[in-house]
Parts: sequence; structure tokens; C-alpha cells
Amino acid sequence: MRTTTEGWHISIGDESTLAVFEPATAPLRATFVFAHGAGAHMADRGMLRLSEVLRAHGLAVVRFNFLYRSKGRGGPDPMPRLKACMSAVIARTRKELSPRTLIIGGRSMGGRTGSILAADGAACDGLLLFAYPLHPAGKPEKLRDAHLPQITVPVLCFNGTRDALCTRALMERALTTVTAPWDMHWIEGADHSFHVLKSSGRSDDDVMNEVGDVSERWLSATMAG
Repeated sequence: MRTTTEGWHISIGDESTLAVFEPATAPLRATFVFAHGAGAHMADRGMLRLSEVLRAHGLAVVRFNFLYRSKGRGGPDPMPRLKACMSAVIARTRKELSPRTLIIGGRSMGGRTGSILAADGAACDGLLLFAYPLHPAGKPEKLRDAHLPQITVPVLCFNGTRDALCTRALMERALTTVTAPWDMHWIEGADHSFHVLKSSGRSDDDVMNEVGDVSERWLSATMAG
């Protein structure tokens, strides 16, 4: 079992990106390939904070940059390139770590990419999704749910009740077509970035503690170890 942080250069065709492995800081339950959102990168504040929380609840974390970020571009790559990049990171994770339990997913677009890979049959033991982008902001008619019924692995999905990219009623309707074990956890008062209003009486740290506790319970109940 790896116990120190490592950096990996990963080739995707004639391009490459960087990934970072960070060991769990609690007894290891699973390894998580963690993809960033469209406007983010692997070392932004939100990714680092979530990684810290998950590692403290038994997840070793592999963070990486999609190719457009590794080249310093702002606009996301098309989905086939996103999938190719994440697939390469998953393959490298298996080669380096031989994880007993491998979970894939991520924040927003990164989570959607992981979910499409799982729907396509990518070998993994579960999906962990944060702020799943069910539809573009202000366009609830453009649902990103067509692939969800093809997912067969257990899923834990976190969304805020104020998330402009995931209307709760629409998500709950979409999940009626899903047969995989899907645990949907709604974070009361949180937006797409998991921020809560001061008037709620809660802090962003409270939200992170909630995410960590729920993730640990799901891992204990769902994953073999």
C-alpha cells in the first residue's frame, strides 16, 4: 500500500497530463479517481478541500488535469477527449496501485465524465459524484440523463438544493429510470459549489463534514473493502 504522495505524467496519444496520488489519512477503504469540473483544475481550492475530507474518511485520491487544463486552455474538451484522458488515468491508477476497490467520478463535468465511462462499461466498483450537472443553468429542458440507466455499479451522488445545474424534481424523475443502487444525498441550502448562505446557520466546513460522514457510511455499507 502506497503511503506517500506521488506525481505521475500520463500519456494520452501524443499528449500528456499530470496526476497526483495522495494516500488516505484514515484506514484505507477504496481508491478514488477524482476528476475536476469544467471551470476548475486538479489543484483548485474546492478539489483540494474535498480531497482532504475524503482522505480523512478512508479514500486514497488520484487527482488529475484534463488535457485542456494541462495545456492552459479555459474551454473544456469534447466528451470523447475527456473520456480518453480519464480512461488513461484510471488505467495508470490500476497499474501503479492495483487497488482492491476502485471508485471513479468527480465534481460536475468530471463526475459526468466518470458516469459516462461507467455507463460505457468501464471497470470500476462504484461512482462518487459531486454536484452532478443534470442540465445547463437556466436550461432544464436540456437534460444530461440519457446514459444513467446504463450504469450498473453503486453510486453516491451529492447535490445542493440550490444547485442551478440540478433541479431536484428533475433529478428525482431521472432516477426513476436507474436500476443501479443510487444513493442521492441532497445538501440543504448548498449551491453548485457546495456553498451555503450565512443565514442558513451552517458553514461550508459543516457541509464538508456532512460530505465526509455520508461518504464513509456509504463506503462501509456498499464497498467490500
